[in-house]
Amino acid sequence: MPLFDAYIVVDWSASSQPNTGADSVWLCGLERDGSVLAERLLANPPTRAAAMTVLTDRLSDLVARGKRVLVGVDFALGYPAGFAARLMPREPTWLGVWKGLSARLRDQPDNDNNRFEVGGMLNTELFGRAFPFWGVPASREVAGLTARRPTGYASGDGPAEFRLCETRATGVQPVWKLCYPGSVGGQTLMGIPRLLGLRRHPWFGDVTRVWPFETGLKTLSRQDPGQVVLAEVYPSLLPVHVPDGSVKDAQQVTGLARHFAELDRRDRLAELFAGDPTLSQAQRTEVEREEGWILGVVGGMTLRTYLRDPQAIYAASWETIRRECDLSHLAPELTDVALRVVHACGMPDVVDDLVCSPGAVEAGRTALRSGAAVLVDVEMVAHGVIRRLLPAGNDVICTLNHPDVADIAASLDTTRSAAAVELWRERLGGAVVAIGNAPTALFHLLERLEEGWPKPALVLGFPVGFVGAVESKQALALNRFGVPFIALHGRRGGSAMAAAAVNALAGGAE
Repeated sequence: MPLFDAYIVVDWSASSQPNTGADSVWLCGLERDGSVLAERLLANPPTRAAAMTVLTDRLSDLVARGKRVLVGVDFALGYPAGFAARLMPREPTWLGVWKGLSARLRDQPDNDNNRFEVGGMLNTELFGRAFPFWGVPASREVAGLTARRPTGYASGDGPAEFRLCETRATGVQPVWKLCYPGSVGGQTLMGIPRLLGLRRHPWFGDVTRVWPFETGLKTLSRQDPGQVVLAEVYPSLLPVHVPDGSVKDAQQVTGLARHFAELDRRDRLAELFAGDPTLSQAQRTEVEREEGWILGVVGGMTLRTYLRDPQAIYAASWETIRRECDLSHLAPELTDVALRVVHACGMPDVVDDLVCSPGAVEAGRTALRSGAAVLVDVEMVAHGVIRRLLPAGNDVICTLNHPDVADIAASLDTTRSAAAVELWRERLGGAVVAIGNAPTALFHLLERLEEGWPKPALVLGFPVGFVGAVESKQALALNRFGVPFIALHGRRGGSAMAAAAVNALAGGAE
């Protein structure tokens, strides 16, 4: 027999004004009627107050009919260990934190709220500095709160940046982050007081339990207390297909509710409430006392243990990249390149170092469409270029292993990578150049261009390393020859990123 009769998943919002559509509150409710799973609720209320009315009405109906309900909310129910003792020294538990936050938070019926002021106040009162909460809109100045992530999470003089469950999941954001994409911290501050009110509701509060604080980390059964079980969920644990014209948030809450229902039908849901079996007793105590856990995070993997379907893995990868990358500072035409580069290296923050000259992306795409050759510094870049994406069957040329390169290097007193550039001259005019390994190759190319060699249509500068990489890319960005460029400033780079940039120009982001 399934553990639950109904499943409600809530995608919360910390918006300061009424809002519908993307990045607003969504609720999906499914109910089991015999062997049939029916959708009884899909709502997008404009405010948190309206959302609580919808949720309260739905729960009161289900409880009155004797139904057992799982309610999953997509914000943290606790904070990293140690925060509770700072906030509520007389009640250093999850419930103390809920009470302490509820006493400070103001959330008006029109969504107007004071979450940033509360974050700054808690920083100042509890830690005497702008730590651990951070994130505030550029248009606002809040005492005790900085716009950028502070340092000191690993110092031991305060809570950690992530809870235990977040160190075992992927793509999660810290609960201290109150603003910008993925700011679960704002949703947490605005959600916890609402859940405390739900937990105290006269109609069903006495039959409601918060997992894992009130249930413990264990496999649940229908005989355990709690006709309504509140749990923290993370909709992005599952890849989701978003049809044209639909809202991703709506698809996520619906997909996750159906996934929980299907696991429950197969007698696989109850075991997820036991959390991660690898936790030590001390860690279990922290989780049950104040940190909480994300339903479905087990042993470093998530709901499905791990994905095997290639298409699902690909979809999940791009979903994570788009969620974690802040592309707001980039020229719009550079978006596809940025996403491909992040996909190749697994580091969303590289977009902060990505630069290009005006018109560079279109120059590269035009060159490829016209059949221009792709000149690369090493074979690894050549092998990373996806040939089927090249629009004109373009040649991909690497001259590093040409038999003349060693002699050229000796005669010029330089590296083989730089010497290989000497063999590009005949194909260089109008070509796309991708350098992903050797700073000396990029330096040598710039020297030859200064001497009057034919100009390529675009130079992709991604050399990597500790000697010359930074300087060679700076020289490319400052070139006086009018050669369009895309470059990754700093020491980072590599063949995979250079090839990814070519693939983005040839076929787009995905």
